[in-house]
Amino acid sequence: MIKYFKYEHIDKEKWDDCISRSFNGVIYAYSWFLDVVCEEWEALVEGDYERVFPINFKKKAGINIIFQPFFTQQLGVFSRTELNPEIINSFLKAIPRKYRVIDMNLNIHNKPDLPDFEYTPQLNHELDLIGDYAGLRKNYSTNTRRNLVKAESEGLSVVKGIKPDDVIDLFRANRGKGIKVLKDANYLKLKRLIYTCIYKGIGSVYGVYTESNILCAAAVFLKSHKKSVFIFSGLSDEGRDKRAMFFLIDHFIREHSNKHLTLDFDGSNNEALARFYKGFGSTKIDFMKIGRNTLPPYLKIPIKFYRKMRS
Repeated sequence: MIKYFKYEHIDKEKWDDCISRSFNGVIYAYSWFLDVVCEEWEALVEGDYERVFPINFKKKAGINIIFQPFFTQQLGVFSRTELNPEIINSFLKAIPRKYRVIDMNLNIHNKPDLPDFEYTPQLNHELDLIGDYAGLRKNYSTNTRRNLVKAESEGLSVVKGIKPDDVIDLFRANRGKGIKVLKDANYLKLKRLIYTCIYKGIGSVYGVYTESNILCAAAVFLKSHKKSVFIFSGLSDEGRDKRAMFFLIDHFIREHSNKHLTLDFDGSNNEALARFYKGFGSTKIDFMKIGRNTLPPYLKIPIKFYRKMRS
């Protein structure tokens, strides 16, 4: 039986044990991760935490909205045993009707087929690092190898263990200027999340410096479930000119080759980013965004506007 739990009634020890043991577990679904990125969350739980489904929500203008929190890519149903469409459907049907708007990402093993939801494919890329570095590099695209040749001629150096503040500041000073939906509060949550992961021994922050010792690229990787997630990065104009992000990712691949680890690029439907990830020989992985709006017609607006309410 699937039961609905408010936050204060969730057994976090059992919850995290389920996520840890789930065949489709991801770092985003741990209770401590959700506590950082969500102001409020509830849950659907089957049995004695054999399967779980986090409900991340906000109440805006009196409307209960289930949304995808910033800095999480995939959520949905997590299970210790095999999943099928019927099981996923049963969880979606169990979502309390008070949630009138739903806009969230499921994980790659969630394949529902209920007719009252909208389904939008999302794109991710993953790279298995079990092979040796020479073999992995052979699978790079011609364009990626060309960009690495340029980067390797620029006198760049990679430093592991830079401050989370530095990568966030680098992002905000460059690409972040054009992303209005991310507010100060979101960046504070991100900083807290990175520091929490470093404290737990599963977070690493890499920086690329120029010959003048100027930080020009940086990235955050979070490790869980035999995956390392490329969750956040920053790049300056100089870093872009020097192909510093190519240099950083290649360094990470070289450092972690011959390991039972998958580099998860944390996905994007942006064609340029997808091409960048694919250039390292990664494999395309699809997952699903689901949406539903049961508000009266006079209150309905396109779901993309509800996404702006996450901040």
